[in-house]
Amino acid sequence: MEQDVKITIIDREGESHEIDAPTDMNMNLMEVVRSYELAPEGTIGICGGMAMCASCQCYVLSDTELPEMQDDEEAMLAEAFHVEDNSRLGCQIPITEELAGLKVQLAPEE
Repeated sequence: MEQDVKITIIDREGESHEIDAPTDMNMNLMEVVRSYELAPEGTIGICGGMAMCASCQCYVLSDTELPEMQDDEEAMLAEAFHVEDNSRLGCQIPITEELAGLKVQLAPEE
């Protein structure tokens, strides 16, 4: 039985989208944003999810427990624009059942 989690994504226009993200497809947050076309093609996930760019940066607005930040994500955010204390790279957040209720806002384009 496939488990979807409800997450809320606020796009770069400030519009809020509540979506069902599949937990059984090994997707990450960046890929979900792409598959729901919540950011224009070519403006998110440019490096393909390798934590090599900050195009999928988002601000975590809920107190959802997220996987710990790894060094490459930390290093990328250290040199990215528009970084806040709650910034994460969407490609580094796998969609799991623990994410239910997650609320994020996409960071502005660089």
